[in-house]
Amino acid sequence: MKPTPLSLTRKLLSFDTTNPPGNERGCARYLAGLLENVGFEIRCYEFADKRSTLIARLAGAADQLPICFTGHMDTVPLGPTAWTKDAFAGETDGDRLFGRGTSDMKSGVAAITLMALRLEKMSRRRAGMTLILTAGEETTCEGAAHVAALPGVIGAAGAIIAGEPTANAPWIAHKGCVRYEIKIKGVAAHASMPEEGVNAIHKAAGVIEKLRSFHFELPPHPILGKPTLAVTKMRAGTAINIIPDEAMIGVDIRTLPGQTEEDVRRQLEAALGAEVELGILNSAESVGTDADHPFVLEAFDTVRRLTGIRPLPAGAAYFTDCSVLTPAYGNPPTIILGLGEPEMAHKTDEYCYGSKIDLAVEAYWEIARNWCGI
Repeated sequence: MKPTPLSLTRKLLSFDTTNPPGNERGCARYLAGLLENVGFEIRCYEFADKRSTLIARLAGAADQLPICFTGHMDTVPLGPTAWTKDAFAGETDGDRLFGRGTSDMKSGVAAITLMALRLEKMSRRRAGMTLILTAGEETTCEGAAHVAALPGVIGAAGAIIAGEPTANAPWIAHKGCVRYEIKIKGVAAHASMPEEGVNAIHKAAGVIEKLRSFHFELPPHPILGKPTLAVTKMRAGTAINIIPDEAMIGVDIRTLPGQTEEDVRRQLEAALGAEVELGILNSAESVGTDADHPFVLEAFDTVRRLTGIRPLPAGAAYFTDCSVLTPAYGNPPTIILGLGEPEMAHKTDEYCYGSKIDLAVEAYWEIARNWCGI
């Protein structure tokens, strides 16, 4: 018997895939078994032990490229605040389903899988489908980057749907991300003789003030707005009685389409001066699709029919695996569409709405049926 939206989401929640360490292998194997039973060709690829990314393919005719649906199996850790719900049991309260990953994004993976299980009824397809269910998305798309770098593994795709949380609204863009570790050097000295040293914390304070007033010389994006910069970490000092000779500042920058890491680095180095050292931690590209693209318009019509609400062009401040997959596929039209609540992602007592899982399955099914044909 095939799982229901609620039962499958609960099953996926029961796999503890908090990242680190991830351990997505068990979840990937379970999903692989479901999909293989309805005719999908299954392959799993690991970038580290137990870090499985699942690629499932269903063939179609050769006259149209496949559609790709993607989602990630890993979740962020539970965090320091105690949960009032079991994070892995899928407890419910009315229409709310609780657990780590309910919104971000095991409910989305469940909806994608349930849609795919229906495809066995479509014996004659003008286009096929590829599912890419990844490990390591929360740590800057490691699983997606791994499979995209393997020759011939991801194949081709004519369009992409990412099931990240959008409350079932189709979004057509998301910001990218660049993260740096900024090092500031000083000179160590005994704390009783501070004049003999150069305090790296004092220098770092000046750098932070420059970062607070820093502005990118870019016009706002019509959907995504302005790029952002946030100082998110600081580390300095080895002992209370030593003038620190080094400080580290962590910076998280959210970028716009067309804004490269090289552009960001050049502007920061010019603003901060030669006394700082920028070390890149990771980066992810931004993604954007024209609101008038036929695939976008068709998806908007599908969501309007199902919800009664006409979608408006919108985008996400967060990044997704499309940062890797969209350019790897040659920049096909890309839509972020998932049932999770964006504001619940990464929160204590995370939840989604059970009724929205059903709606997402229907939306994915309509989009897939329109693309693949019968």
